[in-house]
Amino acid sequence: MPEEVLFETESTHSRAEIAAYLRSVADRLDDDGSVSLRAGEESLEMQVPGNLTFEVKAERETSSGASADELSLEFELEWDEGADGGDARGGELSIE
Repeated sequence: MPEEVLFETESTHSRAEIAAYLRSVADRLDDDGSVSLRAGEESLEMQVPGNLTFEVKAERETSSGASADELSLEFELEWDEGADGGDARGGELSIE
């Protein structure tokens, strides 16, 4: 299935700044599920449904040569457009 990027931004921030962004998203999910994204001239408003798929992924990207490997921690919320449901996959998630 082709992918269409609706919004994208990437920049360096402190852990505290990123935690504040994640708290804002969590607050919006707890509230009405309306999430507004803005960066420069780019903006997007999304209505996140009540049930969705939550993917957590930790990766190591090995580089060739002298540079260090790159580690990433990814959180993804996914749902079918127009749907308000999701199927549970995997086991119980714990983040400590």
